[in-house]
Amino acid sequence: MFTITDKAADKAKAILTNEGKDNWGIKIFSAGQGCCGPSYGLDLQEVQLPTDEVIEKNGVKVYIDKQMSENLSEMKLDYYIDEEREGFVLSGSAPSCSSGCSSCG
Repeated sequence: MFTITDKAADKAKAILTNEGKDNWGIKIFSAGQGCCGPSYGLDLQEVQLPTDEVIEKNGVKVYIDKQMSENLSEMKLDYYIDEEREGFVLSGSAPSCSSGCSSCG
């Protein structure tokens, strides 16, 4: 099951409040496909679309397209802060890079 950490939910809520979009949510979308599997992105979304599943945590809605939900089922949305950077991170089960193209590590 896709999970959202408290830290990610709280940061998302703060961002939505700062943008004046308290009733909006976070959309996780497919940002393309490479040799190492799919890439994902985050955006702000006002309403749930008919094709979305919604997961709610600490008053924040996260929208995921139903077709993607199986791919994200073992993943987690978190928020990290360290000395050099901060931001949302999707982590968990991801396909390994096995095509040999060397473009993704």
